[in-house]
Amino acid sequence: MDSTTERVWIRELLEAGVHFGHQAKRWNP
Repeated sequence: MDSTTERVWIRELLEAGVHFGHQAKRWNP
């Protein structure tokens, strides 16, 4: 795996984490 693929994978993982975090906050105020 080259650095470019790794960077994209990490970015998608972070974005997914952000989405999950917002949903969790909405479900548990």
